[in-house]
Amino acid sequence: MFTFEELLEKINTEIQKRTQELRKKEPLRLYEPVDYTLEMGGKRLRPVLVLLSYNLFSEDVSKAIPAALGIEVFHNFTLLHDDIMDKADVRRNRPTVHKKFSENGAILSGDAMAFLAYEYLLEIESARITDVARLFSKTALEVCEGQQLDMDFETRLDVTEEEYLEMIRLKTAVLLACSLKTGALLADAPEEMAKKLYDFGINLGLAFQLQDDMLDTFGNQETFGKKIGGDILANKKTFLLIKAIEMANSEQSERLHYWINKEDFIPEQKVKEVIAIYNQIGVQQQIRKKIDSFYLHSLEILDELKVSEDLKNPLKSLSNKMLQRVF
Repeated sequence: MFTFEELLEKINTEIQKRTQELRKKEPLRLYEPVDYTLEMGGKRLRPVLVLLSYNLFSEDVSKAIPAALGIEVFHNFTLLHDDIMDKADVRRNRPTVHKKFSENGAILSGDAMAFLAYEYLLEIESARITDVARLFSKTALEVCEGQQLDMDFETRLDVTEEEYLEMIRLKTAVLLACSLKTGALLADAPEEMAKKLYDFGINLGLAFQLQDDMLDTFGNQETFGKKIGGDILANKKTFLLIKAIEMANSEQSERLHYWINKEDFIPEQKVKEVIAIYNQIGVQQQIRKKIDSFYLHSLEILDELKVSEDLKNPLKSLSNKMLQRVF
C-alpha cells in the first residue's frame, strides 16, 4: 500500500521524464509551452487518484501510470484553454501560458497536449484499455460541455443553483470521477466497486469546485495560486453570486446589480464592494454548508466500498487534504 506522497513522487518522476523527452522535439515553439505547463507543478490530484484507486485492488501501480499521465496532461490542457477564455494572467503563481508565450501559441500547444494525452493513454497494457478509452473520451466531451455551459451562463442572471451544480459536475467533477474509475478498471475491480468510486469522485469533485469558488473570493492569493476576486470581476455565475442574487433584499440587490452592470470600475473596489454584499447576505455560510454536504456524502460512499479500512485510509486522507487545501 502506497501513501499519497509516494504516489506523487512516482507521478512527478514520470512527468519529469516525459518533459525531458518533449524538450528534444521539434518544432520547439510547439512543445516549449507544453513543457512550461507541466513543469508548473500543481497538486497532481487526478493522477494520484488513479493510482490510489488502482492500489485499492493491486500493488503494482506502475501498470496504471500511463493512464494517470494521460489524465494529468489532459487536465493541464483544459486549464491552458480555460485561462485563455477567462483572460487569466496567473496560474500557480506564474504567468499563464498565453501571457508568457502568445494566445495563438497557447491554443496550438493546448491542442497538442490533448493528443499527447491520448498517446500516453494508448501505452496502457491491459485488457480493459477499450473501457478506459471509452470512459476517457466520454469524460473529455463532458468537460467541454461543462465549459460551454459556463460560457453560456456569462450572459444570464437567472442561472439556478441546479444548473450551476450540473455545470461544475461536468466541468470539474467528472474528471476526478474518471480518474478513480480508471484506476479501478485497470485493476480489474468489480463493476459495482468501480461505479462506487466514480460516484465518490463526483461528490468529492463538487465539494472541491465549490471550495475553489469560495477561495477565489475569500482565499489568500499566495496559497490559492490565482488572483483573488477573478470570478467577481468577470461576473462569473458561481454559487456565491447565484445565492446572493437569490437571497438579497431590495437594497442589496440594487447594489449588487450596480456592480454587475458597471463596465468602468477600479477592480479592487468592485471586489471589495461585492465581498461586502456577500458578507451581509451570508453566502459564505451557504456555500460552506453545500461543501460539507457533498463531502460527507462522498465519505459515506467510500465507507460502503468493500475493501479494508487500511486500504481506504490514503484516499480518505487525500480527500481531506483536498478540502482543507493542505499539501
